[in-house]
Amino acid sequence: MPEQELPSLSLPERDPMYEREKEKYERPIVSREFILSYLEGLGHPARLEDLIEDLEVAEEDQEALRRRLRAMERDGQVLRNRRGAYGLAEAMELIRGSVIAHPDGFGFLSRDDGGKDLFLSPREMRKVFHGDLILGRVIGEDRRGRLEGSVVRVLEHALTQVVGRYHAEGESRYVVPEDRRLSQEFAVTGAGELAPVHGQIVVLQIETYPDGRNLPEGRIVEILGEHMAPGMEVEIAVRSYGLPYQWPAAVEQEAATIAPEVPEEKKQGRYDVRDLPLVTIDGADAKDFDDAVYAERLGEEGFRLFVAIADVASYVQPGSALDEEARRRGNSVYFPRRVIPMLPEVLSNGLCSLNPQVDRLCMLCEMEIDDHGEVQRFRFARAVMRSQRRFTYDEVAQLLAGEMPAEGADAALLPHLQTLHALYSALAKAREARGTIEFDSQESRILYNEQGRIEAIVPLQRNVAHRMIEECMLAANVCAAQYFRIHQFPMLYRVHPEPNADKIEDLRRFLGELGVPVRLPARPRSADLAQIIEATRERADANLIQTIILRSLSQAFYTVDTSLHFGLAYPAYTHFTSPIRRYPDLLIHRGIQEMLDAAAAGRPVRTPALAELKDLGQHCSMTERRADEASREAVQWLKCEFMLDQVGNEYSAIITGVTGFGLFVALREAYVEGLVHISTLGADYYHFDAKHYRIVGERSGEVFQLGEELRVRLVQVNLDERKIEFERVLAEGEEGGGHRRRRA
Repeated sequence: MPEQELPSLSLPERDPMYEREKEKYERPIVSREFILSYLEGLGHPARLEDLIEDLEVAEEDQEALRRRLRAMERDGQVLRNRRGAYGLAEAMELIRGSVIAHPDGFGFLSRDDGGKDLFLSPREMRKVFHGDLILGRVIGEDRRGRLEGSVVRVLEHALTQVVGRYHAEGESRYVVPEDRRLSQEFAVTGAGELAPVHGQIVVLQIETYPDGRNLPEGRIVEILGEHMAPGMEVEIAVRSYGLPYQWPAAVEQEAATIAPEVPEEKKQGRYDVRDLPLVTIDGADAKDFDDAVYAERLGEEGFRLFVAIADVASYVQPGSALDEEARRRGNSVYFPRRVIPMLPEVLSNGLCSLNPQVDRLCMLCEMEIDDHGEVQRFRFARAVMRSQRRFTYDEVAQLLAGEMPAEGADAALLPHLQTLHALYSALAKAREARGTIEFDSQESRILYNEQGRIEAIVPLQRNVAHRMIEECMLAANVCAAQYFRIHQFPMLYRVHPEPNADKIEDLRRFLGELGVPVRLPARPRSADLAQIIEATRERADANLIQTIILRSLSQAFYTVDTSLHFGLAYPAYTHFTSPIRRYPDLLIHRGIQEMLDAAAAGRPVRTPALAELKDLGQHCSMTERRADEASREAVQWLKCEFMLDQVGNEYSAIITGVTGFGLFVALREAYVEGLVHISTLGADYYHFDAKHYRIVGERSGEVFQLGEELRVRLVQVNLDERKIEFERVLAEGEEGGGHRRRRA
C-alpha cells in the first residue's frame, strides 16, 4: 500500500483541475496533474490497484483511468516498470524525444526538452526506427566525447508500413527498405494473397517491431512494380515519407457536392473587381493559378497594387472532411511530373484556380505604395474577380523586352504590365535598402522524352517576371502580418531566426582568412550579410563565400510569435498568398475574414486558441520539411537513373561540400551532385580541415576547398542508395600534387 496518507476529501476538493475535467468529460476522472502530484508525493512507483484505491476511482471509471495512464505513458509523463507499477519518468532520469537515424546505422535521440542530442549506437538503433518517439537515458560518453544514450521504451512507432525491394532466396523472404535511414531488413510473414517477384518494389505492413535481437516482420500489402518503372521514384518517396496521397471517402463525398461554377448568391455583398484587368502570371506547366495581380499609377509618386488570392476559405469550412484532410497534409507536395495536392482537383484546379474569363471568389489585398517601394496604406476585402489573361513568366518577360509582339488583347494589357514592372523597380529598391539576402542559387528542371525517361537536366532560368510576382506576393504577405499585429489577433507567422552566435563567429573567422574586407558584428543584420555577398559577387571564390553564409543561417518555421524574418529583413512576416497549397495560408485567410465579419456585424472577434495554433505551427513546419525531403529523394533517384549510362564520362565540377571521406561536387553541365572519395584525389595522404572547409595533402600541400573547380570522371552510380561517385581526373603523368593547385 502507498505510504502517503491522503486527506479525506471528495474528488472536487482534492483535484484542482476537477472543474476543467468536468467541462471536458461527462464523467470526469482524476486529472493528469493530480496523478503526477500523487506520484511525486508518494516517492516511488505505484500499481494500478493502489491508484484506484487511493484516488477513490469508481469501478465504472477504472477503464478511463487505464486509458489516461496509457496516454501519460505515451507522452513520456509516466513509465510503467517491469512489475507493472507507474512512476514519474523524470524521477527515473528518463529523456523523451524522437529518433533521428543515419544511413550508416547509428542515430541520435533528439530531446523534447531541447537538451543536447544523445548518440545512439548501431546496437541501440536495432531497437527503433527513424522518427520513433522514445524514452531513453544517458549511459555515458562515446570515444568522441558525445553523450551516449540507450533506448528504454518506445512510446510511439513512427512507421506502420515500409516500402522496399522484395527478395526471395531459397526459403528466405525479406524486404530491404528503400529509405536509407532504415538499416534493418524486414522478414516477410504469412503466405498472403499477393505474390511479388524477386526484385519488385512492394509495400510491407509492419506486424512485429524490432527488439534488438530479432528482425522486424510484416506482410506484403501492395506490389508497386518493377524497380526501374517510370514514376517509381515518386511512388517510393510518397510511401517512404508517409505522405497522405489517397482521399478519404468523406473528402470525396464533400468534393462531389461542389458545383463547377461560383453560385450567384456567393458573389453577393463582395467587393466587385471584375472590371479590373487582373492577370495571372505563372510557369508554363502550372495547372493551378491562385494569385492574380494588377497595378496602376497614383499620380506621379506612387502606385496602387491589387493582389487577388483564391478564396479557399469560402469552400473549405473548419471541421469539414476537406479541412481535416488539408490540415493533415499541411501542404501540396511537388514532384517532377506529379503533384500530391493539399486539396482535391475540383478546388485546386477548378473553383479555387483563377482561370481566365470566369468569375472567381478571392481575398483581395489592396495596397498604396510610394515610389520608394514602401506600403503606405492597405486593406483586405472579400471580392469577386475575373482574370483577363493567363500569362506565363516567359511571355511577360518577352512582352516587356519587346521580344514578343503585343497583339489583340495583349496590346491593351501591355501598359498595365509596364506599370507593374515600374512598381517592381520601386519594390526592388526597398528590398535592397532593407538588406534582404539574395543568393546566386541555380535550380534545375528535368526534361522527359515520350517514353517518360529523362532526356536532359537543364537550369531553371528566373527572369524579370518571376521577380515581379515575387515582390508583389512579399508585399501582400507583409501586409497580412501587419494586419494581425495591429489587431492583436493570434496567428501563425513565418519566422526565420537570427543566426546562431557560434556559427557567426565561425563565419567571421573564415571570411577573415579569405581576406574579405567586410566587418561582421557579433549580431549581424541581414543587410550585413547581403553586403558581403554583393561585395564578393565578382570574386573567384564567390560560390564558396555564399555557401558558407547560407550554412550559417537558421531554418525558417511557423510559430505564433511575431518574430523577425531574418533573411527577408522583415520585423514580421506570414504566408497569405497560397491557400490552395499551404494550410497556414488558409488559416491566415480565415483570420482576416473573421476580423472583417466581426467589424461588419459589430460583434467581438472570435480568436483561435493559442495552444492549437502552436500545435498547427509545429505540424505545418514538419509537413513542409517532409515534403522537401520527399521531393529531394525523388529528384536524386531521377538524377541517378539519368547518369546510369554515363559512367566513364568526364565533367567540370564545383566542390559543394567537404568531409573527412571526400568531396561533394556539382557538375556544371548536368546539374547533378555526387561524391569524390578521398582515395581518388591523388598519390598523397589527404587530411580533412573542418575549420577551413577543406582537404589538404600531407606531402604536396595541395588544397581542395569549397567553391573550387575540379575535373572529375563518373565511376559508379548506385540507384538503391541514391549515390553517384566520381574520381578526380589527373593530367597525363600526374600523380596528384601541388603543381596545378594552390598549396595550404
